Amino acid sequence: MGTPLPNSHAKGRFVKSAETHRNEWHYACVEGHWDEALLPSGFPRRHWRDLAVAIGRMGPNALGRAWQNGQQLIQANGTSYNVSDELHGSERRWPLDPIPLVIAENEWIEIERAVIQRATLLNAVLADLYGPQQLLHRGWIPPALVFANPHFLRPCHGINPCGGVHLHSYAADLARSPDGRWWVTSDRTQAPSGIGYTLENRLVSARTLCNVFSTCRIRQLASFFDMRRNSLLGLAATLRPNPRIVLLTSGPHSETYFEHSFLAGHWGFALVEGADLAVRDNRVYLRTLTGLEQVDLIVRRLDDSFCDPLELRSDSTLGVPGLVQAVRSGTVAIDNALGSGLLETLALMAFLPGLCRHLLGEDLLMPSVATWWCGQAESRRYVLEHLDDLVIMPAFPSFGRNPEFPASMNAATRERLIGNIEAHPEQFVAQEQFAISTAPVYTDTGLASGRVLLRVFAAWDGQSYTVLPGGLTRVSTKETSQAVSIHRGAGSKDTWVPGGSGEPFVAPPPAFGPLHPSWANLPSRVADNLFWLGRYAERLENRVRLLRALLPALSGEEDFGRTASVETVVRLLTGLEYLPPEVSDASLGEQLWRVQHLLTDMIRDESGSTGLGWNLRQMHRVALQLKERLSTDTWRVLQQIEGDFSKSIPTNPDQRYLSEMNLLDGAIVTLSAFVGLVMENTTRGHGWHFLEIGRRLERARHMAALLQAGVAEAPEEIEPYLQILLHIADSSITYRTRYLTALRTDLVLDLLLVDESNPRSVAFQFAALLGHMEKLPLHDDTVCLLEQGLVSRALQAVRATPMAELSQRSDEGHLVALVELLQQLRGNMYDLSDALAAHYLSPVVSSRFVSSQ
Repeated sequence: MGTPLPNSHAKGRFVKSAETHRNEWHYACVEGHWDEALLPSGFPRRHWRDLAVAIGRMGPNALGRAWQNGQQLIQANGTSYNVSDELHGSERRWPLDPIPLVIAENEWIEIERAVIQRATLLNAVLADLYGPQQLLHRGWIPPALVFANPHFLRPCHGINPCGGVHLHSYAADLARSPDGRWWVTSDRTQAPSGIGYTLENRLVSARTLCNVFSTCRIRQLASFFDMRRNSLLGLAATLRPNPRIVLLTSGPHSETYFEHSFLAGHWGFALVEGADLAVRDNRVYLRTLTGLEQVDLIVRRLDDSFCDPLELRSDSTLGVPGLVQAVRSGTVAIDNALGSGLLETLALMAFLPGLCRHLLGEDLLMPSVATWWCGQAESRRYVLEHLDDLVIMPAFPSFGRNPEFPASMNAATRERLIGNIEAHPEQFVAQEQFAISTAPVYTDTGLASGRVLLRVFAAWDGQSYTVLPGGLTRVSTKETSQAVSIHRGAGSKDTWVPGGSGEPFVAPPPAFGPLHPSWANLPSRVADNLFWLGRYAERLENRVRLLRALLPALSGEEDFGRTASVETVVRLLTGLEYLPPEVSDASLGEQLWRVQHLLTDMIRDESGSTGLGWNLRQMHRVALQLKERLSTDTWRVLQQIEGDFSKSIPTNPDQRYLSEMNLLDGAIVTLSAFVGLVMENTTRGHGWHFLEIGRRLERARHMAALLQAGVAEAPEEIEPYLQILLHIADSSITYRTRYLTALRTDLVLDLLLVDESNPRSVAFQFAALLGHMEKLPLHDDTVCLLEQGLVSRALQAVRATPMAELSQRSDEGHLVALVELLQQLRGNMYDLSDALAAHYLSPVVSSRFVSSQ
C-alpha cells in the first residue's frame, strides 16, 4: 500500500468566497502529493469545478447545516461499522465525509477497463490453480507461493464451480501516486466488503447535496445493483427453475454486519448464519419453520476457511459442516468460489504482468505497487539492501500481523526483522512507499487535507465483468497513520463519476415459476429473534408505564386528585420483587430513599435486567439481527428511542424529575409508533405471528404479576393499589365511564383480568394468542394440540372462574381463588414459551431473555 510522506509546504486555495471571512473556505494542497481537487496552481481541476463552486457558495455554515441532516440520516438508518476489541464488539457510526471524491469521466473509462482486465485475469488464475495447475508446472507462479499459503484450500482442488466462474465479485484498492498515475495496492477476491456502504454513501450524499448532485450529472449506481441481483438469480436458475438464494453472514459481531443486512434487504435474499443451514445428502438446506428448504446459491460474506468446519477449519463455529462436499457435488453454487482468498496475497502482484501476457495476451493496463516477494533470492537481496525505502508486509494475510516500516525502527528491531526475513523469506513481501493523493475533508474547523484510497468493485454479469461507476473512497487526515482503514479510524466519501446522461441496459431476471410462500424463507433463528423482539418491546413499554405511575409518589404530584403514598409504592414494588421484603419495615425516610434509588436506576442504569436501559439494549441487539426485515421507518423509530435515552439528565432535582417524566411520556409515544408501524406495514406471515406472540405473552405475564402484587397480595385497604393498576394499564378512563362508581376489586378484576374487549386484560392476550397459534405451521398434530391446549386451558380458566369467588377474601384476608388462578396462568405462560422454543425456535441459540419481574 502506498504510504504517505510527511506534510510539507502547502500552497493554493480551494475557492475564495465572496462572503464574510467567517464563511470562507481555506484549503491548501500538500506539496509532494497529487491533490484530487486542486491543480498545483491552486485552482480546481476541471472535473471538480462545479462541485468546488457549489461548495464555495454554500460556505462552511450552510454546508454544516446540510451535513447535520446527513448525519441524522446515517443515525436514523443505523449505518454502522463494528469495531471489535478483545472482549466484545461495539458499533461505530459510519464515518462519511460530506464532500465526495470526483473522478474525471475519461479517467474513469481507463480505470474501468483496467479493473475488468484484472478481474478476468484473476479468475483465470484461480481456475488454473484449483484445476490443472499449468501455471505452477511451467514456472509462471512459484509453487511455494501457493502451497505455503494457508488460503490455498486443498479440499477445493478439482471442484468445477457452477457456471464455470470462480470469481463473481472482485474489488481492487487503488491509490494515486504524485505523478497522477493510479496503482493497485491490493486485490480483494474472497468476499469483498464495501459495496453496500458505497450505495448507502450515495443515498446520503444525494440527499445532502441534492442540487449539486443533479447539476453535475453523476452516473447512477442502481443499474449495477440490479445487474448483480439478476446475475445471481441467473446463476441459481441453472440448478433449479425456482431457486432459493441466501446471504451467509458471520453474525451481528461482524465488522460489516450492517452491509450484510443492507444487501440482503435490498436484494430480497434471506440473511442467514451458519447454524441456519444444514447439509443432507450433499444438498444444503435452510432450517425454516416448516422444516428444511433446499438452498441453491449462497452469497457468502464469510472468509473461505470458516465456511466448513468439517473439511476446512475444525474450530469454526460460523460455517456449515459438509458445505465443501455439497459444492463438490454441484448441488449448490457459491459466490465467490471457496478458496478464492488465495489470490489476496500481495506476493502475487510481482507476477501479474507476466501472467497477464501469458493468459490474456496483453499488457497489464494498471500496474500494481512495486512489489518484491522475499521467497526469491534476487528480490530478497534487493529488499535487504533498500529497507529504508520499503514497507514490509506478511506475504499471506493473517490476523494480528501489521505492516512494518524499517526506516523508523531502532537497531535491535531492525536486526530482528532482517533475521525473520532470512529465516522465513517466503513469509514476507516488500512494497514501495509513495505519497498517495489527497482530497479535501470537511471538519468542524474547515477543510483539511486527507489521504485517499479508492476501492473499485466489479461483478460478473453472465457474460463479462461490469464495474460499479464509482466505489468506496476511504480517507484519513491522520499524518501519523500508515494505512487508510475504516477499522483504524479513517472516514469514507461518496465517489462521483460525471457523465450520467444515460444508464446501461440491464437484462431482466430469468423467468421463474410460482415463487415460494413468504414464510418458507423464514429461518427458525429469525422467528426466534422476532419472538424476543416482541417481548422486549412490550417489556420496555410495561416498565415505562410502571415508572410513569410510581414516580409522582416521590414528588407529591397528584394524578386525578389522588396521590399514591410511599408505603403503597413500596408494597407494590416488593410484591413485584423489585425490592426486598425488609424494606416494608424500614422507616419512611429509608423507604423513600430506596424507592427513589430504585426508580432512578430503572430509568438510567443499563446493568440491571429490570431497567429500561438494559431492556432497550437487548431490544436493539435482537432488532439488529432483523434489520433486513424491518422497514426503514420501523428502524428509525427504534433509533429514536435509543437517542432519547442517551441524552444527559439535569442535575437539579426539580429539572431532573421533569426531564424523566418527559422522557417516559415520549417513550410511550415512540413505542406506540413502533407497534403501529409493525401492525400496519408487516405482512401477516409467520414472522408477524411470532412477533405478536412475544408481545401478547409478555403483556399477559406482566399484567398477571401486577394483579398478583396489587390485588391478590394487597391489604384490605386496597383502593390505592387499584388506582395504580388502572393507571399502569391505561384503563382509568375506561373504568370511570363504564362503572360510574368507586373503585371495587371485582370490577377492576373484571376489566383487567376477564374482559376480552380490553386490549390490556389478561383474557384479551390469551384470546389473541389462541388466534396466532392457529396460524402457525404444523409439524404434527401433537405439537399443534400441545401449544393450543396450553393457551386454551388458560383462557377457559379465566372465563370459568366466578368473579365473586375471585374477589372474596378468606378469614385470613387472602384472595385464595385469585392467587391460585394467577399461579396457574403464569405456569401456563412459562410452559407455552418453552413449547414454542422446543418446536419452532432455534435450538442452537441460547435464550435471549433473562427472566425477572
